[in-house]
Amino acid sequence: MHKLIAGVDEVGRGPLVGDVVTAAVILDPQNPIEGLTDSKKLSEKKRVALAQEIREKALYWNIGRASPEEIDKLNILHATMLAMIRAVEGLPVKPDFVRVDGNRLPAWNFDSEAVVKGDSLHAEISAASIIAKVERDNDMISLHEAFPQYNFAGHKGYPTKAHFEAIAEYGILDCYRKSFKPVKALLEEK
Repeated sequence: MHKLIAGVDEVGRGPLVGDVVTAAVILDPQNPIEGLTDSKKLSEKKRVALAQEIREKALYWNIGRASPEEIDKLNILHATMLAMIRAVEGLPVKPDFVRVDGNRLPAWNFDSEAVVKGDSLHAEISAASIIAKVERDNDMISLHEAFPQYNFAGHKGYPTKAHFEAIAEYGILDCYRKSFKPVKALLEEK
């Protein structure tokens, strides 16, 4: 029996709106997936196709989230760690080892390592990066459908000029991270 190695990555630490989304993925060594790399290096079309393939071929995968309210309460770093814990603990099996993209590990009881640029170095982290990114992008597309005037599908919640213009015109929705400086400043102006 091979070791169950989970890869973990996050998406959405920088946006002003929505959840921070993490994924934990345990790949099947007998069923490799071609083209895995850092999700930011892939086109949207390729990411979506790979995300589907990962969901079909991985032994196990799970999404973990932390809400804007949790981000505001805990701060983005601690909320990200919470989302990572949720992703790994939500797997139907306990991994033998966990590789996390970045330079920090959550406070958990898993044998694990943090790997800087891990999403480019380890297939399981790449896979987590891809499904987390597609999941969060889908969140933003859904938000866009509900509030098209904000163009969430375009900027994905990141602090762009167009996004700030939309906020100035239409206001701050409940899904915004109110502790983030640009949002907090706009709230204080009112």
